[in-house]
Amino acid sequence: MVSVIIPAYNVEGYIQRAIESLQRQTFEDFELLVVDDGSTDRTGDVVRQLARHDLRIVDFHCQNGGAPAARNLALDHACGKYVYFMDADDWAEPNMLTDMVDMAESSALELVVAGFYIDTYYGKDGHHTTEVKSRPTHIYATQQEFRAAAWQLFDQNLLYTPWNKLFLRQRIERLGIRFKPTFWDDFPFVLDYIRDVERVGVTERAYYHFIRQRSESETSKWRPDMYAKREEEHGWMLDLYHHWGLDGDAASMEMVQRRYIERLVGCIQNVCDPKCTYTTQRKHELIRQMISSDRAQLAVNVARPRSRMMQAMLLPIKQKNVQLAYREGKFISFVKSHDTKLFATLKANR
Repeated sequence: MVSVIIPAYNVEGYIQRAIESLQRQTFEDFELLVVDDGSTDRTGDVVRQLARHDLRIVDFHCQNGGAPAARNLALDHACGKYVYFMDADDWAEPNMLTDMVDMAESSALELVVAGFYIDTYYGKDGHHTTEVKSRPTHIYATQQEFRAAAWQLFDQNLLYTPWNKLFLRQRIERLGIRFKPTFWDDFPFVLDYIRDVERVGVTERAYYHFIRQRSESETSKWRPDMYAKREEEHGWMLDLYHHWGLDGDAASMEMVQRRYIERLVGCIQNVCDPKCTYTTQRKHELIRQMISSDRAQLAVNVARPRSRMMQAMLLPIKQKNVQLAYREGKFISFVKSHDTKLFATLKANR
């Protein structure tokens, strides 16, 4: 009934927990396709050992080609009616597949969107903060109802990643959707899927535990091309809402512009990251480019931040104050690298 797909690269300390959380599912009619993406540690050995004792596990081993290629390889071999994606360093609650399949089957849905947990670990003793992302349970009666309400799902980070969703595999194949060869490949896949989706359901229950712990994970790296990526993503969002005929909808556009400007703050922080190799002068030049653009100024004037903290953080952008934006970026980087708990708390309450 369900093909669960996990790309795995150098996650020997996490992959067993992920797989065992699936083996504990109350829903048993699934296949688990794990792609060892050329790991140089014992990831492949762990997967092989678990596969020997569970016929539902199909393990693939290939040269390192990145998570998009690994997911696509598994998709090419998937047999289930539905597809569920999981990251190798995360885990899921036991009733996840049962509840999501029941919702999909009872309402003939093309997409089920569930809540999820963000578990941010700090220190070495297992302490962590937990943030829950969810929206009230609802089956959208029409495509237009889903589109009009999608801004609320985006606002709770529920429409970005593939791992809190159950996809109809027939629809994936009919549209020819695959993961694009880029970092942060999951968002464009989801956008391709939801662009003309018709039957969508949301469950307020959270099942998936997204773990923030590994310093080498894709979401925690300094990236020299982050700003370009965020610009591209913003273009995708504008195009999506234009396609939906909602580029004049006030609530939707406020979300889109607030999303952009909040991520622009992240780009400023990225430039100020201790691992960034640019000179101070180059950092200032990049920040000036970011905050002075027409796109940034439009966004900062349309966005309505939800907290006083975020209102204050946007002031350097609104004022086009490079020095103040640089100091802000340095401060955020300091907090991020020295107090993970505080950083996670501030981010959750932005």
